[in-house]
Order: sequence, then C-alpha cells, then structure tokens
Amino acid sequence: ESHIIGSGTILDTARLRYGLSEHYKIAQKNIHAYVFGEHGDTSFIPWSRAHISCANIDEYTTLMNNIGKEIPTLDKDAMGRFFPYADIPAIIDNMKANKGATFYAVSASVCRLCGLLLSAYDSTATVSSMMHGEYGIDDVCLSTLSMIGPNGLKGKVPVPLTDEEVEKLKKSADALKSVIAQIEL
Repeated sequence: ESHIIGSGTILDTARLRYGLSEHYKIAQKNIHAYVFGEHGDTSFIPWSRAHISCANIDEYTTLMNNIGKEIPTLDKDAMGRFFPYADIPAIIDNMKANKGATFYAVSASVCRLCGLLLSAYDSTATVSSMMHGEYGIDDVCLSTLSMIGPNGLKGKVPVPLTDEEVEKLKKSADALKSVIAQIEL
C-alpha cells in the first residue's frame, strides 16, 4: 500500500497556489494551501489550513494592508471554482491553443510526484491513498496531506480540519464510493 499512490489533487493544489500567488502577488513557495478530496466535483479547499508566510489567508491580507501593500479581499468561492477540472474550460481551451494539448500539467504533476519519491528527504503532498479511519472515512482512496519519501507513502498527515471541512471530505468519499459501487467486476 505504501507504493500505490494516486496523483490525487496535486494538480489542483498547484492550480490553487498559482491562483493565490497571482492574487497576493507573492511567490508560490510562500503559499501553503491545499485541495483535498477527489480530483473532481467534490474536491475542496480547507481554508482553515491555508497559510501564506506563517499567517492564515485572512490574517495575511490584513498584515499586508497594514504595511501599505494593498491587497483586495480574496473571493474564496471564486478561488474554489478556479482549480477544479470541470470548471476550467477557458484554461483548457487556452492550453490547447498554446500547446496543442492539456496533458502537460498532468505530466508536470507526475514528475513532481516522482521527484518526491526519489528525493533523499520526506515531503508532503496531496496524493490519493487509501483511507483507514482518518476523518471517519474507510475503504476509499482520497487526497489529503500525506508524507512521501524515498520509500513511498509514509502515511497521512493528521491535519486538523473544521467540522464543515470534514463533512466536505466525507461527501467526496461518498461520491467516489458511489462510482465504485457502479463498477461490475
């Protein structure tokens, strides 16, 4: 199981960080925000865990405005619609027009995952792996923050989520379980 890892929401997380970087005009390496759940319609951003330079998203805006860097308030709903595959036809059309295909972003995500597996150190990423009771969810693979290193998946990082975020994760699990139940083997 430590060697069976899905790319999960790595691409979604990269898109989210790009969007936040553009909004806040700060390098992506300073942004720690993630997309959890399935790579699809029920994925979500756990805003309670989104940070920029050691401050949560809301605090960061206030801190920057206090030092004269005018940052507009983040529209979290709009940002939540920015990253999911189903909601980005303009991005896909742009990618097709500029590169002839949409697979480059997925390939970059897989390369990042390979880099994490070949690294000398552990790192964290939102990969998809089997849930074993985390957040009250079993028997389905979901993306949450996980520890990955040279020996594969080390386990899930038990990130504290709000009750609302746990419910969103359970909704994502239920959506995947519904699809799995339709498969005839």
